[in-house]
Amino acid sequence: MSKRWIGSIAALALLLASASAVAGAFSKTYERIPGWDGAQMGALVLVPQGQGAGPFPLIVMPASWSLPNLEYLGRATQLASDGYVVVSYTSRGFWDSAGQIDIAGPDTVEDVSAVIDWALAHTPANPNAIGASGISYGAGISLLAAERDPRIKAVAALSGWADLEAALYSNRTVSQQGVGLLVGAGALTGRAGPDLAQIGARVAQGDYDGAVQGFLPQAASRSPATDVAALNARGTAVLLGNAFNDGLFPPNQTIAFFNQLRGPKQLLLSQGDHATAELPGALGLPNEIYTATTRWFDRHLKQLRNGVDAEAPVRLSPRAGQWLDYPDWASVQQATTQLGLSAPAGLLSPTGGLTGGTFSGWQSRIATDVPTVADSGVVLVSGLLQGIGLPVSTSIPLVNRAGAAVWVGSPSTSTRRLAGSPSLRVTVVPSQSKVSLFAYLYRMDGLGVAQLITHAPYSLRNATPGRAVTLDWPLQAAATEIPAGQRLVLVIDTRDARYTDASEGGGTVTFTSPVAAPSVLNVPLR
Repeated sequence: MSKRWIGSIAALALLLASASAVAGAFSKTYERIPGWDGAQMGALVLVPQGQGAGPFPLIVMPASWSLPNLEYLGRATQLASDGYVVVSYTSRGFWDSAGQIDIAGPDTVEDVSAVIDWALAHTPANPNAIGASGISYGAGISLLAAERDPRIKAVAALSGWADLEAALYSNRTVSQQGVGLLVGAGALTGRAGPDLAQIGARVAQGDYDGAVQGFLPQAASRSPATDVAALNARGTAVLLGNAFNDGLFPPNQTIAFFNQLRGPKQLLLSQGDHATAELPGALGLPNEIYTATTRWFDRHLKQLRNGVDAEAPVRLSPRAGQWLDYPDWASVQQATTQLGLSAPAGLLSPTGGLTGGTFSGWQSRIATDVPTVADSGVVLVSGLLQGIGLPVSTSIPLVNRAGAAVWVGSPSTSTRRLAGSPSLRVTVVPSQSKVSLFAYLYRMDGLGVAQLITHAPYSLRNATPGRAVTLDWPLQAAATEIPAGQRLVLVIDTRDARYTDASEGGGTVTFTSPVAAPSVLNVPLR
């Protein structure tokens, strides 16, 4: 990054900070902080003024992928005016920070500790009250740093990942839109290290599967789930926030990580897409997620008795301003209704049922690589629209039954709430060794117009053609209402523009329901 860019970012940072600051509440400076190896990190440093002698709790905020330290400026000013030392810095390899992008590798993670060292030496920060927080890339970095640095007592990780393989290669399927977005943004705003350069080269050739598969050996070392025991051993307080429709880091891998935590913890799942739920809060606007984050740090760094201890560890938001509280994730999943998949019937538009009980002995076949109007939407855009009440919609009567299997439930006799992770068990017989399947769960009105609730991909990459395979297939967590009169609809096809597709044309997939493992959909309904 040129000195001209560094100077521009510094000037803009100080201008914005001055505009939003409360006079006398804190100082703000742009600093060049040496990373663990001396590489200079561009940072905004905010220090309380006129709020006592200190020491003050410290919050370190690594910036998101492709974003500079300005990302958190609004929230940082509010924290500083409330008695926190805040260091918001651009992550290694991006914008005004030196070094190369190593995809949350050792260099990037060690930089957090180096920033803490600098803050303790140059500000009145309290060495016994240190937190780390970030969005997206900054969230994952914060968790990884907390596992390695015992000085970090509390973390607020928003729209981050816990298991990088589960996020990028969900059920052996790559989100080509998500990977393309990350690679493109990285190329525009930073300097790629070897791993990202290799991924980018393969993406440029259209080989999204190879790009991700080549990185998988590194994924475990970049995943907080790998060393969750370190957080548990120290009792680190961890708040996790995620969006139900996160197109980069879907919520189920975050939920699995949350379930492994043994210290103080809270999980917030809300509507929206990647980072859309909390980004307004980072800018300083009123925001439920960042309000919870600030209260989390007040409790675990300032030791304030502010009621956080009495709050539910699991909170789900079906819509803005409404939260459903649960003591743990098992309680979320407790009210599960099992719906059996019955044989699709009908000459022109074969459709099966979703009803109580189980059904076996039937078969239904679709062709592979046939487009249908069932789709998960566009990364970032569709989830953002869903967050403001405009979910992905389609017409179930128009779903091409040549390329999709469809099951429709009975009309709901009253308004029901779906909250949790639906799951599907279905037996398939592929005619090819490689096939990608995409399951969509909708709620449909009386006119056949359906709104997407959740979805998940599943790819078979080494199947034996003609041999039955029973899939235990979790769909991503969701929270919504099923109005009276509406029906649940399950659609499974073999193409989705969001994902890479292992399927080839000319093949078939036969759905069946053997007696030993009847095909069922489990839905957390209340």
